[in-house]
Amino acid sequence: MDNFRGGSELKTSDDFNKEEKLKALTKLQYNVTQKGADELPFKNEYWDNEEEGIYVDILSGEPLFSSKDKYDAGTGWPSFTKPIDGNNVVLKEERGFLSRKTVAKSRNADSYLGDVFDDGPNPNEQRFCINSAAMKFIPKSKLEENGYTDYMKLFKK
Repeated sequence: MDNFRGGSELKTSDDFNKEEKLKALTKLQYNVTQKGADELPFKNEYWDNEEEGIYVDILSGEPLFSSKDKYDAGTGWPSFTKPIDGNNVVLKEERGFLSRKTVAKSRNADSYLGDVFDDGPNPNEQRFCINSAAMKFIPKSKLEENGYTDYMKLFKK
């Protein structure tokens, strides 16, 4: 399994080689993360994933979302109520001719992740509708071996 380590140390989101990582992406992953495309609903890897773990940026490995904050919004894309760490997800407003939307991007890789809507559940009523192609899922059982030990605390009872 590919991980984000460099030698014996965790390869942090600050020291990844974006050009090299881009070469390893599939066409869909590239189009989503770099061109702002959206994958098809209900035909993506994580829309119905119910396993415990975290979702990280496909390029940088920066932690984005937790399965604890994932819910079924009925849209066919993974939906989350909030990011694991608000510093890793940047919200940007985009304006079109007659429209306005909020997009979510990863901070260090500047990957397009998806859109943010104000129709989510309480308390913040936000729905982060995220493309699976922009993320990699790290199961709870593999957090430590992939250098995400600090996130084990999310799954303690």
